[in-house]
Amino acid sequence: MKKILITTVLFLSLFSAAYSQIETESHLDGAMITAIQSEGNYIWFATYGQGIYRYSIKDHKWFNFSTKNQNSDSDFFYAIAVNKNYLWAGTVEGLFIYDINRNQWRKRKFAQGGELGNWIRALCFDPSQDVLWIGRFKNLTRLDVKRNQYKDIDLTQNNDSKTNNIKTIKLDGDSLVWFGTESGVHIYDKSKNFENQSAWRYLNNKGNNFNGEGDAVSVPDILFDKNFIWFATDEFITKDHPHFNIGGVYRFDMKLEWDRISKRNGLAGNGIYCLARTGNKIWAGVYTFSSEDKKDFGRGLALIDRLTEKVTPLDFNSVDLNSRQVLSLYFDGTSMWIGTDNGLYRVKIDNPLAHWALKKDARLIKSKKGKN
Repeated sequence: MKKILITTVLFLSLFSAAYSQIETESHLDGAMITAIQSEGNYIWFATYGQGIYRYSIKDHKWFNFSTKNQNSDSDFFYAIAVNKNYLWAGTVEGLFIYDINRNQWRKRKFAQGGELGNWIRALCFDPSQDVLWIGRFKNLTRLDVKRNQYKDIDLTQNNDSKTNNIKTIKLDGDSLVWFGTESGVHIYDKSKNFENQSAWRYLNNKGNNFNGEGDAVSVPDILFDKNFIWFATDEFITKDHPHFNIGGVYRFDMKLEWDRISKRNGLAGNGIYCLARTGNKIWAGVYTFSSEDKKDFGRGLALIDRLTEKVTPLDFNSVDLNSRQVLSLYFDGTSMWIGTDNGLYRVKIDNPLAHWALKKDARLIKSKKGKN
């Protein structure tokens, strides 16, 4: 671990304060951090190539599950979910399940969907129903954890296979679950049985949704706040299809209005890997897609003001993220964890100025609601 004290514009961007020294820690050098989750006193990090890391918040100690340490049969993970009893990890060869109490791993393979049906790209545990949602490249699976019962769900719409390619799963309060796919989003109403078709809705970019922009919309991340739903979308364009996935961050007011934030607003690219929130700021991992190379190139982090939509690129000076892929973000209440394709960073933003700014944000929102 390296600790770096840097003077940067980050506090100016985050909290409208003067320049300040911010403590940034560097961890897991060289690791590709694909997902970050927390449970109790631990934060878990999935990597593609170095297994799974567990960080103890209390003891500040790290533990690694990997083939190198002979306590895991795989080092390549795309997604993780965790509760007090189990750690679930998604790979290209199925679901890995770690029984925390027994200190044992087992693996689950899926019959439907062929080889790609065992590529697990998204996991989400819902404690209110004791259910694990498993997003596969083909099909969605619902696991009743207590009964250990798996149920496959085909979400294909209008014969478009991309509507059944799951990229992200997010809980929306106690009532809804959202599923981002390579072609739109599915919404499940938890008050109804999941096998009831009326419990499901589907939104793509046709009509007013996503402003009707692009040929299709691929959604790798979703973020909720009190007034808006934020959608990270992929950029994927070619010379033959210059408007296929145009990318950007979409802000939806849950009524009628859709706003797209893109390069024209100041983003370094139109591709978005992930989103997170601190106060009135939305953090976005940004990339550009080359139609010639057919590759995505990381463009670091940007901050978006959730009210004004103003974009501020983040410059960490001593820590150059501008050419990195920021693949995962997690705010633990005091620090933002930034998972990249080449290491993990922890930016500590818990200090009196931060608390003052967050309280100011809360008062501003309350004041605006009172006027309305």
